Amino acid sequence: MLTIRQEEEKDYKKVFKLTEEAFRGMEHSDHQEHFLVEKLRKSDAFIPELSLVAETENGEIAGHILLTKLKIENSPEIFESLALAPVSVKPEFQNQGIGGQLILRGHSIARELGYRSVILIGHENYYPKFGYEKTSNFGISFPFEIPEVNGMAVELIKDGLKNITGVVKYPKEFGID
Repeated sequence: MLTIRQEEEKDYKKVFKLTEEAFRGMEHSDHQEHFLVEKLRKSDAFIPELSLVAETENGEIAGHILLTKLKIENSPEIFESLALAPVSVKPEFQNQGIGGQLILRGHSIARELGYRSVILIGHENYYPKFGYEKTSNFGISFPFEIPEVNGMAVELIKDGLKNITGVVKYPKEFGID
Protein backbone atom coordinates (compact mmCIF):
# COMPACT_ATOMS: atom_id res chain seq x y z
CA MET A 1 0.00 0.00 0.00
CA LEU A 2 1.46 3.32 -1.09
CA THR A 3 0.69 6.82 0.04
CA ILE A 4 1.41 9.66 -2.33
CA ARG A 5 1.95 12.89 -0.47
CA GLN A 6 3.71 16.22 -0.70
CA GLU A 7 7.43 15.99 -0.03
CA GLU A 8 8.50 17.44 3.32
CA GLU A 9 11.85 18.76 4.44
CA LYS A 10 12.48 15.58 6.43
CA ASP A 11 12.34 13.63 3.14
CA TYR A 12 15.09 15.62 1.36
CA LYS A 13 18.03 13.34 2.24
CA LYS A 14 16.07 10.20 1.34
CA VAL A 15 14.91 11.74 -1.94
CA PHE A 16 18.49 12.77 -2.79
CA LYS A 17 19.70 9.19 -2.30
CA LEU A 18 16.68 7.67 -4.07
CA THR A 19 17.11 9.94 -7.11
CA GLU A 20 20.80 9.12 -7.39
CA GLU A 21 20.03 5.37 -7.16
CA ALA A 22 17.16 5.59 -9.65
CA PHE A 23 19.36 7.10 -12.36
CA ARG A 24 22.66 5.37 -11.55
CA GLY A 25 22.33 2.71 -14.25
CA MET A 26 20.56 4.87 -16.83
CA GLU A 27 22.30 5.24 -20.15
CA HIS A 28 20.72 8.57 -21.17
CA SER A 29 21.47 10.39 -17.94
CA ASP A 30 24.08 12.91 -16.85
CA HIS A 31 23.73 11.40 -13.34
CA GLN A 32 23.13 14.87 -11.91
CA GLU A 33 19.38 14.51 -11.32
CA HIS A 34 19.73 14.41 -7.52
CA PHE A 35 21.59 17.74 -7.63
CA LEU A 36 18.98 19.18 -10.00
CA VAL A 37 16.21 18.41 -7.48
CA GLU A 38 18.16 20.28 -4.77
CA LYS A 39 18.69 23.31 -7.03
CA LEU A 40 15.06 23.39 -8.16
CA ARG A 41 13.77 23.29 -4.55
CA LYS A 42 15.57 26.59 -3.94
CA SER A 43 14.39 28.20 -7.19
CA ASP A 44 11.49 30.45 -8.18
CA ALA A 45 10.26 27.58 -10.36
CA PHE A 46 9.60 25.35 -7.32
CA ILE A 47 5.98 24.54 -6.44
CA PRO A 48 5.94 22.68 -3.08
CA GLU A 49 2.57 21.03 -3.84
CA LEU A 50 4.11 19.44 -6.95
CA SER A 51 7.06 17.77 -5.25
CA LEU A 52 5.54 14.41 -4.40
CA VAL A 53 6.78 11.23 -2.76
CA ALA A 54 5.41 7.70 -2.80
CA GLU A 55 5.74 6.26 0.69
CA THR A 56 5.33 2.59 1.61
CA GLU A 57 3.32 1.61 4.67
CA ASN A 58 6.54 1.17 6.65
CA GLY A 59 7.62 4.74 5.86
CA GLU A 60 10.11 4.01 3.09
CA ILE A 61 10.25 6.52 0.24
CA ALA A 62 9.87 4.44 -2.93
CA GLY A 63 9.54 7.24 -5.47
CA HIS A 64 9.59 10.99 -6.10
CA ILE A 65 8.34 13.29 -8.81
CA LEU A 66 8.94 16.97 -9.36
CA LEU A 67 6.98 19.36 -11.54
CA THR A 68 8.36 22.89 -11.77
CA LYS A 69 7.40 26.07 -13.60
CA LEU A 70 8.44 26.34 -17.21
CA LYS A 71 7.83 28.86 -19.97
CA ILE A 72 7.04 28.52 -23.64
CA GLU A 73 8.34 31.62 -25.40
CA ASN A 74 7.05 32.94 -28.68
CA SER A 75 8.16 36.54 -28.70
CA PRO A 76 6.55 38.71 -27.48
CA GLU A 77 4.24 36.14 -25.86
CA ILE A 78 5.22 33.93 -22.95
CA PHE A 79 3.05 31.00 -21.86
CA GLU A 80 3.25 29.14 -18.55
CA SER A 81 3.62 25.40 -18.42
CA LEU A 82 5.26 22.81 -16.18
CA ALA A 83 8.38 20.69 -16.56
CA LEU A 84 8.13 17.12 -15.34
CA ALA A 85 11.65 16.19 -14.25
CA PRO A 86 12.78 14.02 -12.74
CA VAL A 87 10.56 11.00 -12.03
CA SER A 88 12.55 8.76 -9.70
CA VAL A 89 11.69 5.31 -8.42
CA LYS A 90 14.06 3.28 -6.24
CA PRO A 91 15.43 0.38 -8.27
CA GLU A 92 13.80 -2.30 -6.10
CA PHE A 93 10.40 -0.64 -6.61
CA GLN A 94 10.69 -0.08 -10.38
CA ASN A 95 8.23 -1.67 -12.83
CA GLN A 96 5.45 -1.71 -10.23
CA GLY A 97 3.50 1.30 -11.50
CA ILE A 98 4.79 3.73 -8.85
CA GLY A 99 6.10 6.23 -11.40
CA GLY A 100 2.73 6.16 -13.13
CA GLN A 101 0.86 6.78 -9.88
CA LEU A 102 3.13 9.75 -9.14
CA ILE A 103 2.64 11.16 -12.66
CA LEU A 104 -1.16 10.89 -12.51
CA ARG A 105 -1.30 12.44 -9.03
CA GLY A 106 1.04 15.22 -10.17
CA HIS A 107 -1.22 15.90 -13.16
CA SER A 108 -4.26 16.01 -10.91
CA ILE A 109 -2.73 18.48 -8.42
CA ALA A 110 -1.31 20.63 -11.25
CA ARG A 111 -4.78 20.82 -12.80
CA GLU A 112 -6.25 21.86 -9.42
CA LEU A 113 -3.58 24.58 -9.18
CA GLY A 114 -4.67 25.93 -12.58
CA TYR A 115 -1.86 24.66 -14.78
CA ARG A 116 -2.85 23.72 -18.31
CA SER A 117 0.03 21.59 -19.60
CA VAL A 118 3.19 19.65 -18.77
CA ILE A 119 6.30 19.23 -20.91
CA LEU A 120 9.02 16.63 -20.57
CA ILE A 121 11.87 14.87 -22.26
CA GLY A 122 11.43 11.17 -21.81
CA HIS A 123 11.06 7.68 -23.15
CA GLU A 124 8.77 7.53 -26.18
CA ASN A 125 7.26 4.19 -25.12
CA TYR A 126 6.46 5.17 -21.53
CA TYR A 127 4.91 8.62 -21.38
CA PRO A 128 2.24 8.27 -24.11
CA LYS A 129 0.38 5.97 -21.66
CA PHE A 130 -0.32 9.14 -19.65
CA GLY A 131 -1.53 11.18 -22.61
CA TYR A 132 1.80 12.66 -23.68
CA GLU A 133 2.42 13.29 -27.34
CA LYS A 134 5.24 14.88 -29.32
CA THR A 135 5.64 18.61 -28.65
CA SER A 136 6.07 19.03 -32.41
CA ASN A 137 2.34 18.19 -32.74
CA PHE A 138 1.67 21.43 -30.84
CA GLY A 139 4.31 23.56 -32.55
CA ILE A 140 6.51 23.56 -29.47
CA SER A 141 10.26 22.99 -29.75
CA PHE A 142 13.28 22.76 -27.47
CA PRO A 143 16.28 25.12 -27.40
CA PHE A 144 18.61 22.18 -28.09
CA GLU A 145 18.70 19.08 -30.27
CA ILE A 146 16.77 16.03 -29.08
CA PRO A 147 15.12 13.22 -31.00
CA GLU A 148 11.64 14.44 -31.88
CA VAL A 149 9.98 11.42 -30.25
CA ASN A 150 11.49 12.26 -26.83
CA GLY A 151 10.13 15.81 -26.45
CA MET A 152 6.56 15.45 -25.19
CA ALA A 153 3.67 17.44 -23.79
CA VAL A 154 0.29 16.71 -22.28
CA GLU A 155 -2.72 19.00 -22.01
CA LEU A 156 -4.07 18.89 -18.45
CA ILE A 157 -7.32 20.46 -19.61
CA LYS A 158 -9.06 20.35 -22.96
CA ASP A 159 -7.17 22.55 -25.42
CA GLY A 160 -4.58 23.38 -22.74
CA LEU A 161 -2.02 24.03 -25.48
CA LYS A 162 -4.35 25.36 -28.15
CA ASN A 163 -2.79 28.32 -29.99
CA ILE A 164 0.37 27.99 -27.88
CA THR A 165 3.53 27.59 -29.91
CA GLY A 166 7.13 28.49 -29.25
CA VAL A 167 10.34 27.34 -27.66
CA VAL A 168 10.57 25.76 -24.23
CA LYS A 169 12.48 27.92 -21.74
CA TYR A 170 13.70 25.98 -18.74
CA PRO A 171 14.43 27.56 -15.36
CA LYS A 172 18.14 28.44 -15.12
CA GLU A 173 18.64 25.65 -12.57
CA PHE A 174 18.41 23.10 -15.40
CA GLY A 175 21.62 24.60 -16.81
CA ILE A 176 20.15 24.99 -20.30
CA ASP A 177 20.36 28.27 -22.19
